[in-house]
Amino acid sequence: MNFLERLKDGLKKTRYQMASMIGGAKQFDETFFGSLEDALIAADIGLELSLDIIVRLKSAMALQNAQTPQQVYALLKKIVAGDLAVTAPVVAPFTQKPWVMLFVGVNGTGKTTTIGKMASAFKDDGKKTMLVAADTFRAGAIEQLQIWADRSNSDFIAQHEGADAASVAYDALEAAKARTIDVVLLDTAGRLHTKVNLMNEMEKIVRVVGRAIPGAPHETLLVIDGTTGQNALKQAQVFHDVVGLTGLIITKLDGTAKGGIALALTKMLNVPIKKIGIGEDMSDLQDFDPAAFAESMFGDLPE
Repeated sequence: MNFLERLKDGLKKTRYQMASMIGGAKQFDETFFGSLEDALIAADIGLELSLDIIVRLKSAMALQNAQTPQQVYALLKKIVAGDLAVTAPVVAPFTQKPWVMLFVGVNGTGKTTTIGKMASAFKDDGKKTMLVAADTFRAGAIEQLQIWADRSNSDFIAQHEGADAASVAYDALEAAKARTIDVVLLDTAGRLHTKVNLMNEMEKIVRVVGRAIPGAPHETLLVIDGTTGQNALKQAQVFHDVVGLTGLIITKLDGTAKGGIALALTKMLNVPIKKIGIGEDMSDLQDFDPAAFAESMFGDLPE
């Protein structure tokens, strides 16, 4: 299967639930909208946003005189695709050298693997890359990133476990300037959003990076596990408040993920999803396409 087919397969439970509920509707009354609300919440979209979507769907149905399940379903997909299409300010990437990308997120989201895949893609595009092990907190994190640096033929900067993460980042950026690196990918510890002291350290990394290279980090990307559900929202909001996210990467959409968390995150933060991941292979991390994602969540109703 290609990437889109695998994404559809990963989200098939959500798609089946939505299609079955709407396709079997005999009339679009409050009972129907109550069932739709339940289905949207079950898809990890959340209560508040689910209610908002239903209000907009009712308005669109009245405006376009939608009377069949197919028409209603098409309107729902259009609303979801529009909500997913959050756009970032137009900033041309790689306009500064080195271009610094800071990756944040809690443990277990696939952050380090995502960094390795992105470094490989940059190398394939002819860019000189550097991976930086500023995750000095988790045992084995440095070695894991070293493996990805070797795989992607990237420069690699690290210190010992327990070293000051901000110092590692600063030294790496000084080395990156000297080595004329194109892209620096900074891996940070999987800090729990509830640990104030660790979040303060994250803030320190951002300050130090900006001191080493004015304007950096140029991108700050939060890696989210797509199976986490509504718990991801609190994580994302705290990281956004602390470091100012410029983009999201959602991983593990090939398992028990329901897909709605992507919608909830973009609406809450007004931050675009940059990439989504569905597996371990290099090709399993792809640019995010809002329309294709909405199609994977909903599909089409039979005529």
